[in-house]
Amino acid sequence: MALTAQQVKLVRDTIPALTEHGELIASTFYGNMLRAHPELNDYFNTVNMANGRQPRALIAIILSFANNITHITELIPKMERMCQKHCSLGILPEHYDIVGKYLIAAFGEILGPAMTPAVQIAWNKAYWVLAKMLIGREAQLYHDWQHWQGWRRFRVQQKVEESDDVFSYYLVPEDGKLLPSFMPGQYVSVRVMVPEIGYWQNRQYSLSEQPKQDFYRITIKRDRGAQTVRQPSYLWSSYGTHPGVVSNMIIDQKNVGDILELTHPAGEFFLDTFSTANAPLVLLSAGVGVTPMVSILNAVIDKQPSRPISWIQGSRDSVPFYLHVRKIARDRPSMKVNIFKTQLADSDLAGITYDHDAKIDLAKVHREDLWLDNSTTEYFVCGPEQFMMEMAKRLREFGVGSDRIKLELFSTGDTEFQVDALSIASGRSLGAPRSGVASGAASTNSGGD
Repeated sequence: MALTAQQVKLVRDTIPALTEHGELIASTFYGNMLRAHPELNDYFNTVNMANGRQPRALIAIILSFANNITHITELIPKMERMCQKHCSLGILPEHYDIVGKYLIAAFGEILGPAMTPAVQIAWNKAYWVLAKMLIGREAQLYHDWQHWQGWRRFRVQQKVEESDDVFSYYLVPEDGKLLPSFMPGQYVSVRVMVPEIGYWQNRQYSLSEQPKQDFYRITIKRDRGAQTVRQPSYLWSSYGTHPGVVSNMIIDQKNVGDILELTHPAGEFFLDTFSTANAPLVLLSAGVGVTPMVSILNAVIDKQPSRPISWIQGSRDSVPFYLHVRKIARDRPSMKVNIFKTQLADSDLAGITYDHDAKIDLAKVHREDLWLDNSTTEYFVCGPEQFMMEMAKRLREFGVGSDRIKLELFSTGDTEFQVDALSIASGRSLGAPRSGVASGAASTNSGGD
């Protein structure tokens, strides 16, 4: 049931106070909910919970929706991202009942006397308008996935070291059944039991190979920068989380013959292989953000061999997949390659292992390698969030329309929260925090640790 004009006003009148106390709302909401329902810890990324990113992002999008409830078109991309992530994690309609109960209660604790019965009714209605939209879209996704619901067991058939600390896992379904296709650029969720905390941890990893019927490939980077993060009070476990807990566990403990559990491929960052467009593609990545790009590259080479491609990749030292990329470029003279490195080794050779001794700087890339004079060129960007924001900004300065820039925002990001909070406080309409594509799960480990 839609909100009345008076109820919309009641909700909007409380948004400034709720926005001001967003951190406290998040801690109150999550603390109360997880104490009452500890089983929900299986769905939450302890890293993003510990650093506050997941709580902030949830509160931000709910307040964003409420502030724009009469014109939500601009929020659809973010909502699509949420739905894809929810389905990848197995979120069900009954979970929305629990979230709604503790969220509205947290609002009440913050608003105090201002949370009158009329305001509470209005907020309940606003929450369920959003919840039903998400539940409806998620039902469609689950239906599309047909017989693969929940976690499916895969055996590690092959483990390949692509570069220092970067490993590819070739995974075959234990049940021997054919695998569904997916769009190049999408991800799967992987879960492992973490004994120290006693519950499952889920992470999203991009599929790093084009669709195959008999195996999936994911590529994972070790996180050597792990450090204990001070937990906020609503994380009552004594376990100190650190960024590499799941990725490092998989790399250290999962070898050929071992089992990993995956969910159905998901995500809204992808190349539409059903499209007949032959526009040039610029694939721009940093670090392990290269993983979805390899999937896109291999699919294009196989399905659209005449499509122009420009490959731009940045890395600190060793470069994942560079031999594969160089081989394709040798066999395909029209393919343009620019590899940036910031820490050269004695064995590095210009034009072979790297092209530019620097961080990625689009000003160093020839204009024709960016296909800037073609108004149909599509740009796919994946890497750390700050890197993606900088690349998108630079491309827009070059005159590239936002609708042609597609970014893979895998993680629950502070950037998103900051944009939302600023827009709410100023009363402005909210747009997607990135250009041309809805928000997506995971990383960017293209993974999510």
